[in-house]
Amino acid sequence: MHVPEPIVNIADLVLYYGRVMALKRITMDVSKKKITAFIGPSGCGKSTLIRCLNRMNDLIEGVKIEGCIRIDGRDIYEPSVDVTELRKRVGMVFQKPNPFPKTIYENVVYGMRILGINKRSILDEICEKALKKAALWNEVKDRLHGNALDLSGGQQQRICIARAIAMEPEIVLLDEPCSALDPIATAKIEDMLVELKQDYTVIIVTHNMQQAARISDHTAFFMQGELIEFNVTTELFTNPREKQTEDYITGRFG
Repeated sequence: MHVPEPIVNIADLVLYYGRVMALKRITMDVSKKKITAFIGPSGCGKSTLIRCLNRMNDLIEGVKIEGCIRIDGRDIYEPSVDVTELRKRVGMVFQKPNPFPKTIYENVVYGMRILGINKRSILDEICEKALKKAALWNEVKDRLHGNALDLSGGQQQRICIARAIAMEPEIVLLDEPCSALDPIATAKIEDMLVELKQDYTVIIVTHNMQQAARISDHTAFFMQGELIEFNVTTELFTNPREKQTEDYITGRFG
């Protein structure tokens, strides 16, 4: 599928865990400032692919990658790429909320402190801006110096999103960010993600097909490490081209 304004270009991507081929010649582009959802049954390669985009798989022993991923035209697996800089540009939020055992404020500005930014007025501004974008400011502005671990699960996940966007990334990756949350917390995060695409490219792995249908512009369906179908979300859900896609979204398997 041709996508408008691609920011990510994936070409012939193959990934092995040891001798097991987990991704099989994935080729697709991701549009700038859109929400792209990755769906498919467990073990189909969704999370493996999303972790390739900020080189998190580098941390796993025995992983071998072939093919090419370009972000803004540059191959992110080139030896000259600064992985720390890449992860600043490509933020990541995981399935289980993982705030640090620190204050709400220190969680949000953590990355900036690592970069050596310690001026209070700058950190205050970054913290407020990130919490507003994460739709959390009004809920926590009076307890910024309380422990982030005292927040609800949904609030903790939005703290993690605020921590990621405080770094002003171009791309935000989310690996099943709502799987541990109740429907109300999930709805808040979905609304926030739709707002975030005004400023960021959002890529979300989700088991929840209704979530993909509600919030994404484009959806990619994976099976056993292969990209089966990639299309505009409304088209993929209402008029799938492939029988495997139709069987999955109608609940015949998966």
